[in-house]
Amino acid sequence: LFLSLKLENKAKGKLQKQICQVVLDHFEKQYTAELGDAWSSVRDVLTSPWCWQHALLLNRFSRCPGLESSLAEQGYHPAFPAALPYLPAAFRCYIRTAPGRFPAQKHQPGKLKEYYLLNAASLLPVLALEVKDGEDVLDLCAAPGGKSVAILQCACPGHFHCNEYDDLRLRWLEQTIESFIPDALINLIMVSKLDGRQIGDLQPEFYDKVLVDAPCSNDRSWLFSADPQQAVLRLMQRKELSSLQFQLLRSAIKALRPGGSLVYSTCTLSKAENSDVINLILNSCRNVMPVDISEMARGVSQEFTFLSGTQQHELLVLPEKGRAWGPMYVAKLKKMSST
Repeated sequence: LFLSLKLENKAKGKLQKQICQVVLDHFEKQYTAELGDAWSSVRDVLTSPWCWQHALLLNRFSRCPGLESSLAEQGYHPAFPAALPYLPAAFRCYIRTAPGRFPAQKHQPGKLKEYYLLNAASLLPVLALEVKDGEDVLDLCAAPGGKSVAILQCACPGHFHCNEYDDLRLRWLEQTIESFIPDALINLIMVSKLDGRQIGDLQPEFYDKVLVDAPCSNDRSWLFSADPQQAVLRLMQRKELSSLQFQLLRSAIKALRPGGSLVYSTCTLSKAENSDVINLILNSCRNVMPVDISEMARGVSQEFTFLSGTQQHELLVLPEKGRAWGPMYVAKLKKMSST
């Protein structure tokens, strides 16, 4: 026991050392102001990777006999209750309250993986999007591909366009799709490397549903920036992110058919990149209205902790011990039919 405690403390010490003080100080100021009392418990989770949790999204294209019963034996249970407004039967995600990570599966050419390991909160944007069979769907900032894979667990789009502007991330996206999606379906997927800000002009009013999982200041990974110089640069560039996010949303709205809907998501707690961006869109685009997602939020409130006081068209998942999901901001908008 003594040895395992020693090892655990060593691991904690190692992780502790890697926390980037510059970023933590910056977050401390900003999030104390924005989140108030909630920040200290969120900070405790974000700075303690040994208490992070991982969910398993099962792959309906590669069912593994015995996997679900084996997960149940290890204390896993379904993450999302059947009573949600939208929960396709094939969509299965398992979580447990204990931290620790299920073994990841290696990429093997020609063999589909059985599950995807992810933060359970990152599935909320997909459930909010409510994709149905035959719809034309755009995942505007798709890498590394988890949400694209999750969309295909829900439905079979008529046309599915996955876009990623960054070279390295694009290769990651392609490998994810290859690892989870059978060849017959891959033919329905168009993978592109376009500037997301231009897609609305290139394909106006083409899509029924658009997911904008925007580039953001990723609070979890930024806290562990190994390079302090890079961290300082990131924090300086952080101010420009909301303008990029706004432009991506404008493009997404152009790409939507009248009557179509979009979901915007980020993995940051930052108000400037979340509700501020959505408010700016709602104030500047006359043809867009907010969509109430509070029923979905209520349906998953057993498993996720939300910031109180948000609008009905948005939610913010706050990491908490035993429910270390998030941060994840989700907002839903609808394009009005042109009269």
